[in-house]
Amino acid sequence: MVPGVTIVILNWNGRKFLEQFLPSVLATAYANFQVLVVDNGSTDDSIAYLQAEFPSVRLLELDRNYGFTTGNNKALPHVDTPYFVLLNNDVEVDPGWLGPMVEVMEADETVAAVQPKLLAYQDRDHFEYAGAAGGYLDVYGYPFSRGRLFECNEKDTGQYDAVQEIFWATGACMLIRKSVTDRIGLFEDRYFAHMEEIDFCWRAKNFGYKVMYTPHGKAWHLGGGTLPKSSPRKTYLNAHNSLATLLKNFPGRQVGYKLFLRLLLDGVWAIRALFQGDFATIGAIFKAHWKLFLSFGYWLKARRETYQEIERIPAQQSGYYRKSIVWQHFVRGIKSFTELPGIK
Repeated sequence: MVPGVTIVILNWNGRKFLEQFLPSVLATAYANFQVLVVDNGSTDDSIAYLQAEFPSVRLLELDRNYGFTTGNNKALPHVDTPYFVLLNNDVEVDPGWLGPMVEVMEADETVAAVQPKLLAYQDRDHFEYAGAAGGYLDVYGYPFSRGRLFECNEKDTGQYDAVQEIFWATGACMLIRKSVTDRIGLFEDRYFAHMEEIDFCWRAKNFGYKVMYTPHGKAWHLGGGTLPKSSPRKTYLNAHNSLATLLKNFPGRQVGYKLFLRLLLDGVWAIRALFQGDFATIGAIFKAHWKLFLSFGYWLKARRETYQEIERIPAQQSGYYRKSIVWQHFVRGIKSFTELPGIK
């Protein structure tokens, strides 16, 4: 008997996505899975639609929109299988997507999370923005992906067709070992959305776990269903949560000057936005920095609480890029992951 998997789909006013993408999930060619839809206080007809059209799907109704982080955290008490998947409601999956991820988990008990190959729904042979072929982290804590550098998404030509350890897995489609979350928790409630999967994966790696990518399952992500890329709210969440993640997880005494340099780089980002007349982005960056400083004590406490439980953090972690991705892309003009110097 294959191990059980709970597929957790967080939904907020996403009736059209459930109608479009849930059938592919239910057609998954895996012998032992269940689907749990967590409704984040939807005001559309999502719940009525699910009850009428998909009565076999488990439903957890929340009283309001708790965001991606707390919404998924509230699902954990309802997961009674060894593994669970966090799957966005705007993701189409290949019938054979789930089995290869479980095989990676079963082969190594130190694996905390696995992601499949994530492609773009509207450009199906290109990698998708949210996770592509697995996430990396640069020397200043900037996340990027194999197959996607900033706005440059590569075509899938089989260049990432090997199982490989990565730094972070995408929250759009990620298989997680339940016993790991029992030990270290899942997402940071204060994030609401964005960067939460990187914080989780980084924390898991600091505790000695691995994060993996397998190409032997595919998913296609529509993206932008809740917040479009141009949204000031998205800019704020990305800027604030990225800095908080760095502050919480970066090992050793490097964290102080790494945080300082990140603030300077955000300043460059704001200057670029000024020349473009994008005042909404400037305001979002300023708000992100201000909110971080107002809650600085909270993040330091979170850092101390985590480090108290860790005996030793490895000096070199797989998926950590020891150069600046901002420099490589915007100054040197490198547009693909495989062109980056120092990548093995």
